[in-house]
Amino acid sequence: MDVKIVIADPKTGKSYAKDVKDPDARRFLGMKIGDNVKGELMDMTGYEFLITGGSDSAGIPMRQDLNGIARKRILAVSGVGIKKGRKGMKQRKIVAGNTIYERTAQINLKITTQGKDPLVEAPKAA
Repeated sequence: MDVKIVIADPKTGKSYAKDVKDPDARRFLGMKIGDNVKGELMDMTGYEFLITGGSDSAGIPMRQDLNGIARKRILAVSGVGIKKGRKGMKQRKIVAGNTIYERTAQINLKITTQGKDPLVEAPKAA
């Protein structure tokens, strides 16, 4: 199980991508959207993150209000996975549950506590 982690920094407005391989990625199994994650899970000491979303291997987005790991076809007016259409028009869409499982391909995180080291090292001048 390999997972792509997208980390959003609210202070700078930038996002950073990181690939997490199998032994470290399995630590995320069972976590839900809204859970706090320590940075030590990804070798980022001092950082704390909040899980804000993600998607599975087929690109189907996770929704916080849908419990479990299963994909479901929901009828919704707005929210994650729903395009803005005519006002009040309901759409049937497939979305994934709020729990991270083996087929989760991407996890979105937001920094809640900054660590001492920067996320990305500054490029060196040649």
